[in-house]
Amino acid sequence: MRTTFLAPLFLLTAPAFAQGTVPSPDIVVTGMGLAAPIGDAAYDVVTIDRTRLTGSASGRLEDILRDAAGFQQFRRSDSRSAQPTSQGATLRGLGGNASSRALILLDGVPQVDPFGGWVNWPAFDPARLGLVRITRGGGSGVNGPGAIAGTIELMSAGPAALAPVWGSVAYGSRDSIEADAGVSGAIGGGFGSISAGYSRGDGFIPIVREDRGPIDTNSPYEQANVAARAILPIGAETELQANGLVIIDHRTRGVPFTDNQNLGADASLRLVGRGRWGWEAVTWLQVREFQSGFSSVNAARTTSTATLDQYNVPATGIGGRFEVRPPIADGIELRLGGDVRQTTGQTKELYTFVAGLPTRRREAGGRTRTLGAFADASLEVSDALTLTGGGRIDRWWIDDGFLRETALATQAPLTNTAFANRQGWEPTGRAGLALKPTGAVTLRAAGYLGWRLPTLNELYRPYRVGTDAVGANAGLAPERLKGVDAGIEFRPVTNVRFGGTLFWNKLDNAIANVTLGTGPGTFPAVGFVAAGGSYRQRQNLDSIRSRGAELDAAVDIAAWRLSASYSYTDAQVRAAGAAMSLDGLRPAQTPKHQASATIGYGRSESAQGSLTVRYLADQYEDDQNVRVLDDAVTLDAAFVVPVAAGFSIEVRGENVTNTRVEAGISGGDIVERATPRTLWLGLRYAAR
Repeated sequence: MRTTFLAPLFLLTAPAFAQGTVPSPDIVVTGMGLAAPIGDAAYDVVTIDRTRLTGSASGRLEDILRDAAGFQQFRRSDSRSAQPTSQGATLRGLGGNASSRALILLDGVPQVDPFGGWVNWPAFDPARLGLVRITRGGGSGVNGPGAIAGTIELMSAGPAALAPVWGSVAYGSRDSIEADAGVSGAIGGGFGSISAGYSRGDGFIPIVREDRGPIDTNSPYEQANVAARAILPIGAETELQANGLVIIDHRTRGVPFTDNQNLGADASLRLVGRGRWGWEAVTWLQVREFQSGFSSVNAARTTSTATLDQYNVPATGIGGRFEVRPPIADGIELRLGGDVRQTTGQTKELYTFVAGLPTRRREAGGRTRTLGAFADASLEVSDALTLTGGGRIDRWWIDDGFLRETALATQAPLTNTAFANRQGWEPTGRAGLALKPTGAVTLRAAGYLGWRLPTLNELYRPYRVGTDAVGANAGLAPERLKGVDAGIEFRPVTNVRFGGTLFWNKLDNAIANVTLGTGPGTFPAVGFVAAGGSYRQRQNLDSIRSRGAELDAAVDIAAWRLSASYSYTDAQVRAAGAAMSLDGLRPAQTPKHQASATIGYGRSESAQGSLTVRYLADQYEDDQNVRVLDDAVTLDAAFVVPVAAGFSIEVRGENVTNTRVEAGISGGDIVERATPRTLWLGLRYAAR
């Protein structure tokens, strides 16, 4: 592990908890950014509060986010068993590959992996979060590029939400352990917290019973994170927010030679000014080292042969953003600013194995940069009408791309390619309105443009899933989105909400894994593909068109809460040329129907519980729409019972009915499953 992984911890070690003075009555630190603008009433926004974040059966953020209609990852597995590179986030059926098409922010800082665009979900302990805000629909220009499908804003819990001391430990199925602990308190006139989390388990056998062979074993995992945060006042109207995070994530995929490991560290600083001129300035650093092994399993599943060893995939992401809100007049808000991002990284791998040993080395990588400026305005015309609109302009660069391949025995160069540098401009914008014909009803409509630069992973890194192989493509063009949506929200009383949205999106130059051949055979950049396997390459499709509907509901009655969501997505590929066979088909891993419902009960000082039912319609595993993953209905349950001052016993069950949730199908129609029934018994403590 590089020493830079420790940088975020040093960032926050200077202050001492509980030794500092309590903020004066005139200075209040919040740990939040600037308030959401009034124009957000025109967009499709849903929130997940702290009660839900700390009360799920799995304790995994990626699972909790499925409460929002239309949220999905490329695969159905969670971060204990999935290949980490498959865990990109998207909304509204704009999938098709594993990179995130939703922009994910933690306290204003982008969170997708700087090399691959996937999400390091084990880094996010829901207990450290106070609120999640999901904006469905692209073109969130004020937060930078990448918000094609939407924006997911994670906000850390503030001083009022965190206990001075907290901790928990739980034991679960398959010898699994989860533990976390933290402290928080006054610090230098402000507030701070330090917390750590750990989880491990023997895992389950990913391959379903009827397809298993002697080679298939459990898929153990071990994950840990340490986070530190400090919020310090700088004068009466300005606060400094410093965040640091270190993560370690190790998983095995159930057959030999498929270990993977992700090491990372993040550090960020944010200044927030809350005076007459509101402003924010944030800068961040992300460091990652990823390792992953791949193998080929014979048809009888009796032997596993190493095929690719990505022994190091280092990457770095740096960036900054500034926003200012000049005072104009009552009912008018203006946001002006800009941002800059840079990612660098490369894949270092061994391949073409003979008699169990690699014979070649490959190194490939490069750099991407974006520089953008934005303006966004909101106008409250009256109590009944709000208008909003904005635009941004981005300059992008893809440069220093290279591919070097070497014969290990002789060190003779086989390939030495320097890819041409590329650059361009991307103008985008969005506009919307919100109309309240009555106090209980809000009508809204919005149109937007968005874009996303290909990740270094898509440009330069090949990979394998079972007997299937996917090649990179250094010539990929940026994705561009245009879309509209219209919706209604009904709030007859403050504790009842019903919402519905219709949407239409078109994603041009959509990056997808396109099938170009089947095994047995040897293919460029990936080598040999066995019989039953497919060779695919990342390519720009003409477009993905997605249209559909989203429904949300929430009702709070005394100690009871009911929430539900449903999404219908009709998505189709438009393709020509080498991808012509995909024209009119459905994007891979995109279900038509998704639904979720949770009923919960609880007060802060009493027993609490919840039941969650989820439905996933069937979906295609592959771009050719040949391999079908069956639909599934799952049930989760979670109960917490106080037993003494600050102590509670928790009982949780994931997939209580032990439903088979199919997560993937590889060559030879080998089916992989997601998490089976998992039961937990634990003890929590929170100082009062």
